[in-house]
Amino acid sequence: MKFLPLLLVIGLLLLQHNSGFEFVIDGEWEEDLLSDVGLHERHKRAILTSEEQEDFEVVSGDDITVKSYRIESHVTSRFVHTTVRSHVVNSGAKAQSVGFNVQIPKRAFITNFTMNVNGIVFKGSVKEKTVARKLYAQARARGKAAGIVRANSQDMETFKTEVHVPPGSNIEFELNYQEMIQRKLGFYEHQLFLQPGRLVPHLQVDVYVFEPKGISQLETQHTLGDHFTELIKVTTSDEKAHIVFKPSLQQQRKCHNCTSTAIDGILNVKYDVKRDNNAAELQVSDGHFVHFFAPSNLSPLPKNIVFVIDVSGSMWGVKMKQTVEAMQAILDDLTIDDHFSVIDFNHNVRCWSEELVPGSSIQVADAKKYIQDIKPNGGTNINEALMRAVQILIRASNQGLLDPRSVSMIILVSDGDPTVGEIKLSTIQKNVKRVMREEFSLFSVGIGFDVDYDFLERIAMENRGMAQRIYANHDAADQLRAFYSQVSAPLLRRITIQFPEDSVSDVTQNQFDKVFSGSELVVAGKVLPSDTNTLTSFTTASAAHLDLTLETETDTTELDELLAKQHHSFPGFARQLWAYITIKQLLGERAMAPTAARKRKITQQILSLAVEHQFVTPLTALLVESEDGSERLLADSPKDAKHGCCPGGVSPVRLVYQHPPWVQLTTAAPSQAGRGKPEWGLPDLPDKVNLVDNDPHFIIHLPRQNMDVCFNIDSKPGHILNLLSDSGAGVVVNGQLVGSKKLHKNKLNTYFGTISVYSQPEGVSVTASTDNITISDERNTHVFSWDATTKITLDGVSVHILKNSNVSITINGNIRVIVLLHRIWKKHPINVDFLGIYIPTENQYSPLVHGLIGQFSREPDVRVYGVHEGVDP
Repeated sequence: MKFLPLLLVIGLLLLQHNSGFEFVIDGEWEEDLLSDVGLHERHKRAILTSEEQEDFEVVSGDDITVKSYRIESHVTSRFVHTTVRSHVVNSGAKAQSVGFNVQIPKRAFITNFTMNVNGIVFKGSVKEKTVARKLYAQARARGKAAGIVRANSQDMETFKTEVHVPPGSNIEFELNYQEMIQRKLGFYEHQLFLQPGRLVPHLQVDVYVFEPKGISQLETQHTLGDHFTELIKVTTSDEKAHIVFKPSLQQQRKCHNCTSTAIDGILNVKYDVKRDNNAAELQVSDGHFVHFFAPSNLSPLPKNIVFVIDVSGSMWGVKMKQTVEAMQAILDDLTIDDHFSVIDFNHNVRCWSEELVPGSSIQVADAKKYIQDIKPNGGTNINEALMRAVQILIRASNQGLLDPRSVSMIILVSDGDPTVGEIKLSTIQKNVKRVMREEFSLFSVGIGFDVDYDFLERIAMENRGMAQRIYANHDAADQLRAFYSQVSAPLLRRITIQFPEDSVSDVTQNQFDKVFSGSELVVAGKVLPSDTNTLTSFTTASAAHLDLTLETETDTTELDELLAKQHHSFPGFARQLWAYITIKQLLGERAMAPTAARKRKITQQILSLAVEHQFVTPLTALLVESEDGSERLLADSPKDAKHGCCPGGVSPVRLVYQHPPWVQLTTAAPSQAGRGKPEWGLPDLPDKVNLVDNDPHFIIHLPRQNMDVCFNIDSKPGHILNLLSDSGAGVVVNGQLVGSKKLHKNKLNTYFGTISVYSQPEGVSVTASTDNITISDERNTHVFSWDATTKITLDGVSVHILKNSNVSITINGNIRVIVLLHRIWKKHPINVDFLGIYIPTENQYSPLVHGLIGQFSREPDVRVYGVHEGVDP
């Protein structure tokens, strides 16, 4: 008997009478936020409307009837709290078992499970696993215990519960779980598995999304059948969305007179959030911070890839066909800037090319033909194949063939355990770790169910990569291409997110090897007491041709005030999200702990956090017991069919590189900066500058005569003025005019709306408009917002954006241009946003300099006649 699964399944076997029992739930999940008030509220809606009561009487019979089934998810800042409730009645004439099945994502943590059996309430609490099991054993000895079954299946887990109850019994189940949803290919996805098993008088799904920065796009997908599409109602505003699915009893039927339900599938909510061009978002709530970083508008870094493909006999048939199909598309994605090779292995290892080659059309075509001709057979020598792949990358690196800013990776595709050569998984893992360089990454793709996925995940996580399971079915090629899409466009390397040391504590992993297009990095921690209401972060990273330093700040009180006004938000999200990330990272550290002592220490940290935050993890269990504690039920974490050498987890990928030298040029390390704003802002403007501001008045300082000369250029909107041009120094500065909204005193005022600075030797242009700042070289274009303080270094050009104030462009250290941003009230009847330009007089030009400002760098002889006061002194 099945009921609405949501990505997890809890199973319970109860005694023959409606008395209490005790049970334990173990697993890899998180926390419980269920209070007694919530328990009271839970039972209110068990009462059906008159129409639903009629439906209930229609479907009641000599069987078990699901009176209501409800799922409610609250998504706040990518963190989800989901509740699954089911009210079931034994409509038969005799005692029988009543079941409750739910599917939840494997990444989720169960936080609570409660039952009400004919008024007897069983509530859960998370305890250390050994403690929970001991209490459960005591109850079992008294015949007062029942078991919960949890089973793994693909990317989800099933939680099954059965209760044996007398006729007429009412049972209410409630399961809670939490998870952080990850960004993949530009979207966050929240999946709900809808499998009620039978017709339900009151069936309803509600998903509430709240994102403080705003929702940029949202869509729903499902596998329920086309006729259900119009029943999924979506309501959105700038920051909120509500998705509701509430089919009537008749709409649930497979056919007009059918007694079975047509609802059996997945409801998927996909969305993304609004973010400025700087891609960073810092949120503070409940004494905790969360820093999201999802860069975009950057050119991908060049890639060096060695594809390692399993062609053993077990790959014969659909697996090989789908792999070849996917590889054809993947190879087509390579560019001339990328380098690659292909290794295929069974009991032997063969290389299509012993050297990395450019991703040209000729090389790609040859590699595709090679893969097309592969005939699977023989055993599986994973160890030797990976050793050869690393050797190819090392050889290319030693020969200086790799772009220092490129990303080097190995992508392993396999469907089974090693059977030839080194077959001990732990030894293979050590071998790979030993030879992999810091700048290399390993990504693993496991095809089918025979593969030891835990092993593939471990070697990937330990070597700065990630793993993906692919199911060997009709769309395996699509799954493989989708995985490659996640890692095919690395945007930044060596990302570090820091905070002033006396402003935060207990920070999760804050150094990352790389970030890919469409993904997101998340750092969380606790906020220390401060006499200011501002928290600042500093992000440094390297892109394809530039180095980046980004400052992000936020008010530490605003979000809590906002959440308090939101009826359907999850106010405790930041605290829970921090604990979720921390536990996941600790589980990864524990799996790779080098000593028993280190493993014990990490274990205690996980236990402490999991019990405090009520998360069911591999080390804790949820003990569900009657109110008097006499009866108990226990759920343990499920075992994977192929569990490898150690439990899986998210590796923190501790990086050992030092901060690059350019970080020190722009800011003292946050650990030295102290509380408040660090000393890395722009210095004051020079005392002596040549400037153009407002309705273009050029004010030129003549230092030899200590005189300022002012002149106007009357021109029209759209015209481009050459302010400075120096072919000797290779610098050009132009300004384009914009006009006011309408005439003022019979005159249309003009202003600079765009300033462009071009450095010819480096081929770099910096264009500042009132909307953003664009930096381009001969191949790439990067766009940055005015909304954050940012430092960018590109070849010999340094660009420093001071949030909503100015941008300073320095070329080769001796020519500097400062552009000021002037914001005008948007509803102003006449004026528009405009820019001012300031050029220090000490800039070093060649004798060839000219332009409206440049012509005065060689100071002319000036004599002034007829000096007198004007209307404006």
